[in-house]
Amino acid sequence: MEAAAAAAAAAGGSSRKCSANGGKKEKDLFHVIHKVPAGDGPYVKAKHAQLVQKDPEAAIVWFWKAINAGDKVDSALKDMAVVMKQIDRTEEAIEAVKSFRGRCSRQAQESLDNVLIDLYKKCGKVEEQIELIKRKLRLIYQGEAFNGKPTKTARSHGKKFQVSVKQETSRLLGNLGWAYMQKQNFIAAEVVYQKAQMIDPDANKACNLALCLIKQARYDEARSVLLDVSQGRLPGSGDVKSRSRAEELLMEVKSRETPDELTDMLGFNLDEDDDFVKGLEKLMSEWAPSRSKRLPIFEEISSFRDQLTC
Repeated sequence: MEAAAAAAAAAGGSSRKCSANGGKKEKDLFHVIHKVPAGDGPYVKAKHAQLVQKDPEAAIVWFWKAINAGDKVDSALKDMAVVMKQIDRTEEAIEAVKSFRGRCSRQAQESLDNVLIDLYKKCGKVEEQIELIKRKLRLIYQGEAFNGKPTKTARSHGKKFQVSVKQETSRLLGNLGWAYMQKQNFIAAEVVYQKAQMIDPDANKACNLALCLIKQARYDEARSVLLDVSQGRLPGSGDVKSRSRAEELLMEVKSRETPDELTDMLGFNLDEDDDFVKGLEKLMSEWAPSRSKRLPIFEEISSFRDQLTC
């Protein structure tokens, strides 16, 4: 009888242990499936509200509590800004990032800059966007980007990947070119896109460059750039969206007549800040194929002096 009782007790204990382990595994699996961190702090509750309950307003309340409590502040501030952007509270998101980024780590500042650039783009703050992009480019040529490392880990659609300083420079130049296009400053945008393509060419930036050339009635040059995309000579040319856009722009080129020569554009400069131009020139001399001691794109920049300012 005693042996039977002991066996039953052991079986019961084993059953409870299995049940507890099963519950733990199920809970862990829940966090994995929904990408919600484990725990019960305000940041975890914010992520639960955002990803599981699909309640952005509740998520923002919990993100604020996490920031004020010092609970994963780096992630809480960035995630809150993203949620605010999604529900058209972009201005509030900008103020939150600018006001509370001082509580975040040094390693988080670069990501917060990227968040701000997206927020500025969303609400049409072009001047602020240009200023911030140029500041990030200055950090690169001063050797202070990526906390001094040659690469950084980035995340897109839940996947992590490595980004080099060279790739980041081209991406930022592409963003800068786009910002100038929003100001209808197609000469400045062209210069920037030319530099971006010399560093790390791709089909999307090529299409934007071609559009800048079309806006200046430089159709032969635009056609040449677009043919690189349509004929698959650039990275990303296989993308259906880029290929389709290139074909549309080629049709636009064909529909226009060749105009007279453009008026003299001397006096234009990418930047009145010589240090900015010199810093970018140094990067270009390191990364782009060397054809002369001073690269043509910077000869062009230096010949245009007044129209574009920081």
